[in-house]
Amino acid sequence: MTDAAASVPAAPAAPAAPARPKLVLTALILGALVCNINLAAANIALPDIGDAFGAGQTALNLVAVGCSLGLAMSVLYLGAVADRYGRKQLLVIGLGLTVIISFFAAFAASIEMLVVARIFTGIAAGMAYPVTLSLITALWGPGKQRTLAIALWSAVSATSTVIGSVLAGILLLWFWWGAAFLLAVPFAIAGFILVWLYVPSHVAENKDKVDHLGGVISVFMIGSIVLGLSTVFVPTTRTFGVILLISAVVLIALFAWRQLTAKSPLYDLKVARRRMFWAPATGGLIVFGSLMGAMFVGQQFQQNILGYSTLEASLSIVPAGIGLLLVAPHSAKLVLTRGSRFTMMLGYVFVLVGFIMALFWNETTPFWYVSLGYMVIGIGAGFAMTPASRAITESTPVRRVGMASATADLQRDLGGSVMQGVLGAILAAGFAHAFGKLISESSEASSISDQVTAALQASYASALHVADQYPQYKDQIIQAAQQSLETGAIAAYAVGAVAIAIGAAVVWIFLPKKSKELELVASYEKADADKA
Repeated sequence: MTDAAASVPAAPAAPAAPARPKLVLTALILGALVCNINLAAANIALPDIGDAFGAGQTALNLVAVGCSLGLAMSVLYLGAVADRYGRKQLLVIGLGLTVIISFFAAFAASIEMLVVARIFTGIAAGMAYPVTLSLITALWGPGKQRTLAIALWSAVSATSTVIGSVLAGILLLWFWWGAAFLLAVPFAIAGFILVWLYVPSHVAENKDKVDHLGGVISVFMIGSIVLGLSTVFVPTTRTFGVILLISAVVLIALFAWRQLTAKSPLYDLKVARRRMFWAPATGGLIVFGSLMGAMFVGQQFQQNILGYSTLEASLSIVPAGIGLLLVAPHSAKLVLTRGSRFTMMLGYVFVLVGFIMALFWNETTPFWYVSLGYMVIGIGAGFAMTPASRAITESTPVRRVGMASATADLQRDLGGSVMQGVLGAILAAGFAHAFGKLISESSEASSISDQVTAALQASYASALHVADQYPQYKDQIIQAAQQSLETGAIAAYAVGAVAIAIGAAVVWIFLPKKSKELELVASYEKADADKA
């Protein structure tokens, strides 16, 4: 270290805990709760939305993925903005905008307007969600209290997807589909007030200039990845998907070049290539995305194939939340005693078992078996979430904690949007292929127009609209639609199981054992202190 560098005082260490820690943590968890409720609200309402607008499966996929897409697109950029200009300030703005945009989504007049509203809901969440974890990291010093705070934040964040689904299921028994998008409003107002009153401002923020060009590139880069994967598997949108994915490759290269050459990069690639950063980030992205993808496919399967009401469908995933909450404290303890790799691998085993169980769902599957599958997946996600988030934050300097928080959020949001997009596209493609095969094998095939064929293959809801138009064939159409949706769901869960196996391999190979993990984290802290 040079004399000049030595003369610069190091950034003050974070205190053991902020003043009024319970109120501060409650405020931050409420902020995360709002974002995750909005992520989950659409899934339970998808069948009703499809029926209201006669929407195709691809459009329904975009409604489901819109919020996580908006969040994933903006989280890197807005995380850097928060680091520079004020984390609390951006959190307050995000919660306020969430209230306004929720009403636009609830009263959308078309499926296109709803998709746009969902994306902007995600952008508002991008202002709030990453800040909640970065503030925990900045306000609580390294050690047991921070680990426990992150564990509670992780558990409640994930459980709130279950809370959102259950509350939406209850509301939809009496109200229209738009009520599901108003669920987050009271939580957002409460969070706004608590954050305003109790969360400290300007804690361990940096004075670096924000890389606005890199931020804009990151928005289009992530948008191209998610939308490309959401459309490339569907025959009618395949060309568009290919164009988007090619654009994504170009934008990834451009983003990497920008971050390597910018004076104040948006995303510090020197930190990102640390083993205790990128390996848990990749592993977390897959396992968290799998949880969201499982719920997305499962809600349509349960309501359309198993005939569940919105309340029954939402209650079936309650065990996932119970599993998350039960293992969260044990996950924190395991991270401290056995290390990140052991804890994440344990989580992966549970998630993989849950997906394998889902492969055997059919029209006669009992409620208890469906709920058990969700519980197993929830337990796995609960074990994996804390070590993934903790490893990322522990390997990042406090002044760049917004980057760590944004990456931890990307595990959920990019992972969720990618896995929902991929599994949704597989579901749509499987549905269309299976229905097309049934049509071609039908004795009435020659009399079915191309327009009717396209409507039958578009989505389950679209097929039901056709059934209403041709009552003489209604039973056959419904039976074919159910059979096709079941085929598509099984294909989606099979692809999900393969993705989970790949993620487990990444964690096992690249995450070190506990002793080596401690050495690496210590070396990162020393290197960061030398640069301070």
